[in-house]
Amino acid sequence: MTARADQAGMFPAVLASTVHDIKNSLGILLELTRQLAVKYQDRAEDINQLEFEATHINHTLMQLLVLYKIDADKFCLMIDAYPVIDILNEARDQQSRLSRLNHVEVVIECPDDLLCFCDYPQITNALATILNNALRYTREKILVSAVEQDGYLRLAIEDDGKGYPSEILDADLSGSVDLDWIGGNTGLGLFFVSVIAALHKNGEQSGYVRVDNRSRLGGARFCLFLP
Repeated sequence: MTARADQAGMFPAVLASTVHDIKNSLGILLELTRQLAVKYQDRAEDINQLEFEATHINHTLMQLLVLYKIDADKFCLMIDAYPVIDILNEARDQQSRLSRLNHVEVVIECPDDLLCFCDYPQITNALATILNNALRYTREKILVSAVEQDGYLRLAIEDDGKGYPSEILDADLSGSVDLDWIGGNTGLGLFFVSVIAALHKNGEQSGYVRVDNRSRLGGARFCLFLP
């Protein structure tokens, strides 16, 4: 193998390490932003937008790191049984400050005794990613729910915004055919969640994602199905 080939093979690992460093720096930036929000309450709207964008970048970097590990065969799920209500509450808590700053009500509908066999951190982060995106486009309210449906656990996030654009509604969310739709704020998050969902398996069943504009609130609806 040539030196050039060795260098090319090193690039993904170097990139992953760099992304990790940037993510750590963003964590510090987010904390400073929260301190500024307390100190300069008259600039709350501007600081709110700054925090929102920094949080979005942080989620994106996290997604890229996980996707790199999956592609490099360095990732495995840690499956166990968890109360679904805990997963939904954790996802909401991760976005609670942004929802308050944007005056958006996030309502949870879930039976207390419903269980989910999953990788808790990955599913929680996946839902938080979609919730963060919904906060960007919703008007006043987001509904997060969980029900059993056709042998799957369906986790849904519904908003009262304008709904998904046609390129997202028509996309192959399995990511196995056409990835042109991934560009933009919504696409990468949906691709990441669809990859995490597909890794969850039970016999011949695999997790998957569906999106539509049939929200009970009149906007977009995201559904994550876990076997």
